[in-house]
Amino acid sequence: MSDNRSGDDDWLIDGPEHASSTLLLAHGAGQGMDSSFMSSIAYLLGERGLRVVRFEFPYMAGIRSGGVRRPPDREPRLREAWLRLIDHIGDDPGRLVIGGKSLGGRIASLIAVERPIAGLVCLGYPFHPPGRPDPLRTEHLRTLAVPTLICQGTRDPFGRPEEVAGYDLSSAIRVEWIESGDHGFKPDKTSGRTWERNLVQAADAVQAFVHREIQRC
Repeated sequence: MSDNRSGDDDWLIDGPEHASSTLLLAHGAGQGMDSSFMSSIAYLLGERGLRVVRFEFPYMAGIRSGGVRRPPDREPRLREAWLRLIDHIGDDPGRLVIGGKSLGGRIASLIAVERPIAGLVCLGYPFHPPGRPDPLRTEHLRTLAVPTLICQGTRDPFGRPEEVAGYDLSSAIRVEWIESGDHGFKPDKTSGRTWERNLVQAADAVQAFVHREIQRC
C-alpha cells in the first residue's frame, strides 16, 4: 500500500499499481478512509487484483488535522470532492469504478452520471435513516443506468431485505445480501458467522462485479 496525502486530496492506495481496473472508494459519515472497515475491505480487494484508491472528504480531513469532530460537508461540497478526485486520477473510464461506504457510496451514486465510468459499488447503502422509513434516498436510483452493485447487510437498519424488496430500483442495480450483517457487515453473535467471513463475501462480490463490467467495456 502506498500513502499519498496533500490537503483535501488525501488518498491511500491498495493493490497492484498496474491493475486492469481501479476502484475509487469514499468513507462513511463518521469514520475516515483508514477505519477498520475501509482498511480491511481495501486490503481484501487489493489481494484480488484491484487497485483501490481511498480518499477523504474535506470535513474528515479537517477532523484529522484539527482533532475536532464536525458534521459532514453539505452535499454540493461532497459531490465536488468526488468529481475532483475522478478528474485528478484521470483513469481510463472503461476501467474506472467508483463507490464507497454508506455516505461515500450515496454521493458516488449521485455523481455517477456526471463522468464516464464502468460501474458503481455501494457498501452499505443508506436507503433511509435508521428507525425512519422516510425520507427515502432512492429517487435517483429508479433511473440509474450505470451498472451498480450494492452490498447490504441483512440486519442493516438503513435498509433491510423486506424494505429494499419494495423499492423501485433500476434494473442496472444488483444487491448482494450479506447474511446477518449490520451497516458495517458485522454479524449477530448468534449467527455463527464472522465479520471476516462477511467482508470476504463482499470482496468476492465486488471483484466479480468489477471484472464483469470492465470486460464489457
